[in-house]
Amino acid sequence: MNAFELPLDPSHATPLYLQLAERLVEAIDSGQWRTGQALPSERALAERLGVSRITARKALDRLVARGQARRARGSGTFVAPRVDPSLSRLTSFTELLIQRGHRPSSRWLGRETGSASSDERDRLDLTAGATVCRLKRLRLADDVVVAMEESCLPSSVLAEPQSVTHSLYATLAALGTPIVRARQHVSAINATPALARLAEVEAGQALLMMTRVGYLADGRPAELTVTYCRTDYYDFQVVLTP
Repeated sequence: MNAFELPLDPSHATPLYLQLAERLVEAIDSGQWRTGQALPSERALAERLGVSRITARKALDRLVARGQARRARGSGTFVAPRVDPSLSRLTSFTELLIQRGHRPSSRWLGRETGSASSDERDRLDLTAGATVCRLKRLRLADDVVVAMEESCLPSSVLAEPQSVTHSLYATLAALGTPIVRARQHVSAINATPALARLAEVEAGQALLMMTRVGYLADGRPAELTVTYCRTDYYDFQVVLTP
């Protein structure tokens, strides 16, 4: 697929900007554009694909919101750094800790429903007025806090937040709406005083922030989870080959 072989179907129920965003992601995944390379401008996309500049802009905005692209003022939109495939296996926190020989548990900070924020609507493709289920908890390994996690799911996917007692992914699978794939962005932050108290670290200490959007089998985004991980417990290793 070259830069402008991005087939769109105006008659399809999916909006053109979402189709274009997915075609761009597919092109990135196939190696058409690599990390750090510039994506076509909204003007170039509009002219070559026969769409409006608004459509092109919304498609690029979506990639930026997902963490798959970044904007540089005055320079354009570039492919954002990607997590190595060895880090991209879809595994729940519970499953991961059990595999490592630990005893997972949670300390709940909140389970509630409410109106979706504008950011939640954008990331989960929700309409105005949509309601979501929010889960906030500390994740523990052998009774030690290793991460703080905030999840948001459409109420159409998870109607009762109290139904999640241990593994979110196991709960969704039992409901017949399993998460089958996800996109995750990893970055580093310094713990604010409030976050430091929850994570039981010093204020200002470095944490890994992992932002994940999980998808159902039909392609709908169904989970937005932000996890703040203690770096003294999370150790990602990547195997490099020539």
